[in-house]
Amino acid sequence: MRLMSLVVAAVFVAAAPAALADSTVKDAPNYHLTPGAEQTPEMTAAIKEADAALFAAVFDRCNVDKVAGMLTDDFRFVHDKSGESSRAKFLDDLRGHCARLKTGEDFAARRELVPESLEVWPLNGYGALEIGVHRFYAVSPGKPDQMTETGNFMILWKKVDGGWKMAESISYGHKLAQ
Repeated sequence: MRLMSLVVAAVFVAAAPAALADSTVKDAPNYHLTPGAEQTPEMTAAIKEADAALFAAVFDRCNVDKVAGMLTDDFRFVHDKSGESSRAKFLDDLRGHCARLKTGEDFAARRELVPESLEVWPLNGYGALEIGVHRFYAVSPGKPDQMTETGNFMILWKKVDGGWKMAESISYGHKLAQ
């Protein structure tokens, strides 16, 4: 009898995934499944604009106050080169970079979004996820910009009071220019 119970249990377990898959598909409306939020050209344009404003404030103007206003209070930055940074550390690091630019210790840089890499995924009730590839260039007066590296990024944007704030940024896969 015990052997028969084991055989029946084994047959049930082996058949369960197929039966479950069939009933899940057939009875899907009973599970209240819904698709994710739809991508829209309007949201993509809004995130692309927020992205451009953020990186202009960081690289073109070195405007730490502007950047601070574009971050959530609990902002987190994770970078494949430098690890994790809190909002305070991220802003302190930016202040230090801006100071070193004035002394010539750091070089001016430009960030370029690779347009065809941009993906914007709406997150209902929160905001959007931006994914893409960017290139970085060293900028020297009177010389052509020189590409220094490429990298991948993901930015979690939170919709706050009708505007967009960066809640988290993950920057990874950096490769130095050849």
